[in-house]
This record gives sequence, structure tokens and C-alpha cells, in this order.
Amino acid sequence: MNVEFINPFLSSMLNVMSTMAQMELKPEKPKLKKNEVAQGDVSGLIGMVSDQAKGSLSITFEGSLALATMKNMVGEAPDEVNEEITDLVGEITNMVTGGAKRMLSEKGIEFDMATPMVVSGKNHSIKHKAEGAVVIIPLGSEFGKAYIEFSFD
Repeated sequence: MNVEFINPFLSSMLNVMSTMAQMELKPEKPKLKKNEVAQGDVSGLIGMVSDQAKGSLSITFEGSLALATMKNMVGEAPDEVNEEITDLVGEITNMVTGGAKRMLSEKGIEFDMATPMVVSGKNHSIKHKAEGAVVIIPLGSEFGKAYIEFSFD
């Protein structure tokens, strides 16, 4: 797994959460993920294809962080994860991928993105589009955790 490819996504995620939701997320130690079960309650998954690689990225939010993110972004939030929250997670996934796409294109790496798919519920599965290993990076905050996952061929 190429760090040059991962860092723009991580940087973009931290930037989106900081600028859009006024939240600082703290990256924790990356590790290999052994199964398809999501660590949180709502996940945005987006496939990507380039001449150099094929893969996918997912961003999973614990419910508490997703609700706090919406409250910070729009001034109010529902009491539980609902369609508004899943839409928000899909939009954040798009913004993060778009930001990373800009950074990577400056390095000469171009890729096409699919439309994000959002899955929610306790113990939902995330099926990555690549056969490669899945790297997961937990991101801590005072409101709960987010998890960013990468898998590339």
C-alpha cells in the first residue's frame, strides 16, 4: 500500500472535518483490517480507478460523531442516524475524495471516482472493490471516532 496514495485522503478527511464541521480529528495507528464488518454506524464507500491502481475508500462514522458533525455543519441534527445523516456521510465521502483527487493530480496521478454508496446499521459490512489488503486508520475526536479504510490492487 503506497503511503503517497493514502496521505492525500487522510489529509483531505482532516481538512473537510476541520473546515466544514469545525472538528479536529486525531489519526491513530493504521492497521490491517481482517474482516468486512464496519467499526462504526454509517459508512460511505467510493470506488476509484486510475491507470496506476483500482480500489476503494470508505469513511465510517460512529453515530455520535455523525450526529455532532451534522449539528456543527447545519446547526441542528436528528436524535439518531437517519436518511439525513446517511446523505451527510455520502457528501463528506465525496468531498474527501474530491480533495484527495486534486492533491494526487498535482503528483500526476489521475483517477475516476464512482458515486459514493452509503451503508448504515450496527455491524454492517463494507465490501471493498479491490483484492488488496484493507488498511484502516481510526480517527479520534471528543464526539466519537471515524474510520478511514483503503484497499487498492
